[in-house]
Amino acid sequence: MGTSDQEWRDEQHRVDEVTTKVTRRIEKLQREVGTVRGDVVDLRKEFWDEVRVNFSSSDDLGETSTSLRQQSQVLSERERSHLQSSESLKKMKLLVRSPYFGRIDFEEDGSNNNETIYLGIASLLDDDDEEFLVYDWRAPVSSLYYDGAPGPTSYDTPMGEINGEMKLKRQFVIRNAQIDVMFDTGVTIGDELLQQVLSHSADNQMKSIVATIQKEQNAVIRNDKSRMLVVQGSAGSGKTSAALQRVAYLLYKYRAILKADQVLLFSPNPLFNSYVSSVLPELGEENMQQTTFQAYLDFRLAKEFELEDIFTQMETMLQTDEGHSLEVKRASINFKSSPAYIEVITRYKGYLESRGMMFRPIQFQGRMIISSDTMKEKFYSFEPSVELANRIELMREWMLKELSVFAKKEREAAWVDNQIDLLSADEYQKAYTHVRRKQHKKKDTFDDYEKERDLLARMIVNEWLKPVRKWIKRKRFVDAKGLYRELFLNNELLQVVSGQSSLPVFWDEISEITVADLKKGKLSYEDATPYLYLQELVKGFQTNSAIRYVFIDEVQDYAPFQLEYLKRLFPRARMTALGDLNQGIYAHASVLDSMESLQQLYGPQQTEVISLIRSYRSTYEIVDFTRSMMPGGERIVPFNRQGDKPIVVIETDRDQLHQKIIEDIKALNDQGYEHTAIICKTLMESEQVYEALKDHLTLKKVTKTTPSFVKGTLVIPSYLAKGVEFDAVIIYNASNELYARESERKLFYTVCTRAMHLLHMYSLGEPSHFITDVGSEKYVLIN
Repeated sequence: MGTSDQEWRDEQHRVDEVTTKVTRRIEKLQREVGTVRGDVVDLRKEFWDEVRVNFSSSDDLGETSTSLRQQSQVLSERERSHLQSSESLKKMKLLVRSPYFGRIDFEEDGSNNNETIYLGIASLLDDDDEEFLVYDWRAPVSSLYYDGAPGPTSYDTPMGEINGEMKLKRQFVIRNAQIDVMFDTGVTIGDELLQQVLSHSADNQMKSIVATIQKEQNAVIRNDKSRMLVVQGSAGSGKTSAALQRVAYLLYKYRAILKADQVLLFSPNPLFNSYVSSVLPELGEENMQQTTFQAYLDFRLAKEFELEDIFTQMETMLQTDEGHSLEVKRASINFKSSPAYIEVITRYKGYLESRGMMFRPIQFQGRMIISSDTMKEKFYSFEPSVELANRIELMREWMLKELSVFAKKEREAAWVDNQIDLLSADEYQKAYTHVRRKQHKKKDTFDDYEKERDLLARMIVNEWLKPVRKWIKRKRFVDAKGLYRELFLNNELLQVVSGQSSLPVFWDEISEITVADLKKGKLSYEDATPYLYLQELVKGFQTNSAIRYVFIDEVQDYAPFQLEYLKRLFPRARMTALGDLNQGIYAHASVLDSMESLQQLYGPQQTEVISLIRSYRSTYEIVDFTRSMMPGGERIVPFNRQGDKPIVVIETDRDQLHQKIIEDIKALNDQGYEHTAIICKTLMESEQVYEALKDHLTLKKVTKTTPSFVKGTLVIPSYLAKGVEFDAVIIYNASNELYARESERKLFYTVCTRAMHLLHMYSLGEPSHFITDVGSEKYVLIN
């Protein structure tokens, strides 16, 4: 629906008025920020000049305390004022370029007042702070724009449902305070605006989508009832974008009680963290915490083990030829990732309550303080009803007391006298100062030799036993490695804890490999979480109650074991899990048979599943090609943005293949494409391609340690391209030799769906059957 020239002029006049007010407010805030910043600096410099310090008497001490408190309160107030002004200034700077993107005219039932509401990324009041010039896109009334259409409609507020009629829905694209696009629409977001947004080039960082949020995405963003929200979204459906806007919505709605550092996002890799890091600041919010599950495993286990990460596991699986060793590895991964293995570890904990605990002995200078047998005897002397982790806590307290008894006896040992004789003048003085500092509590002095020797001996023994005490406090006396290894050594134990679960084929070989790795200090990726889980069941879980919302992107890459662990790690948090089973590229992906199975984590009553089936990233032709690869792909709905069909180029000579890729990329650069990816199957292939092409093209090599995306042509392994998008994708070798296994279908689908505008697949020899099975009418073949 079009708009008249007069309406355009009227709307531009309003934009001019609003941006003028925003500009004035920016100037005012800049002055305020500068003034308050100066006040804060001066207060910090002069803090002690304004405080009267006197400790002569109790009255003087009280006066000093009052003076300190008053000066501290003044400083805190000015710092808060500076922070508020700075945050307001940041939002005004966002509004001045594009003050709003939508307008709705709404008349509430029973009222003759037609209210005109403009929506932007932040609220803006008039100079009297009485009337909203712009409503924040997260305000309750804004849901009309995303969910409603002209006609009878309603929206929810904290006070209840508001009913009425929407008279008008208008959409804008405003750049640098000028209206570029304006039209009225009867749907949520008109195709014209989406075409404008989606036809743009990719970027090295994800952008906000608040102006183009669809109704189904809005359901994801504003869902605040479910303990767990599961979002199944096809490639390019905007699930990650919706999740980030959801974070911004939650921070807005619960701004009085929720801070950005109470929200945590688990990303698929460190590169992705950089890719999404600009979205919240673009909306005027602080960034949430971001990490990867691998980073957490490293934090907990890397000091004790040489840890395999998921990328190394993937690289190994892709480079290993089909055969017995690959079958054994797959069987090991699938079983150790499964709910059945969770049951095994849980039953093992119950088994340990009555027998089988393992401890490391406490020794000092080759002498036994507490033997493992004594510890085991003590452990099982506690009441059977006492929880395992509580018994370990009681063990720790008992062992610290035993260590104190040992320390007292050890002060008389000859080695202690030798250490006293070796004390330097500085060390002696340190001991003397230490004693003097405690004199007001104890009557210890250096008045005679015996007292002096006793005090020095106490200091030396305590210092030497400090590592042992620290070891006990950290519960390192529990032999977690031995307990985990026993699962693979003790067949009788295994029969007890496996219950009705059948062990995988090749169990003997799996056990042999696992035990050998543990002996070498190695821990495979599929063993890391079960090992941690068992350790936590025994020692007690290290939980984080500060985090209130956990977001897991690419949830199909997580084993049920890992999700169960995260649930226990964040006991107070609500969870949002986003994924696409069609992009389950890792070896354990088959363990998660459906997104609905995630309901088991918190139960169906506390879980909601939302599906996003419309794909916006790629052109119609690319989506039509890629969806044909996957069973059930016909359910994916492509957005109607036209482009070129995918191209398949067949070559038999590698040098000729390289020459054609070089020419292709140069042509893409000339056409203005700024983000192109040469996607290789493995890291090894990426490195070979980079070396072969780097003298002819400006390339950037991406590895698992690459910190951020940049513009240009990237050479990247398949599994690191997940979650991001490129203007053009060149698949280096899409041959049947490289992509033939059924287990690689999802991997090939995933790399193809990274392309926004162009998809070019090169093949050394016969193309993969994933391509040819699609149907020749959906791609262009070049021999």
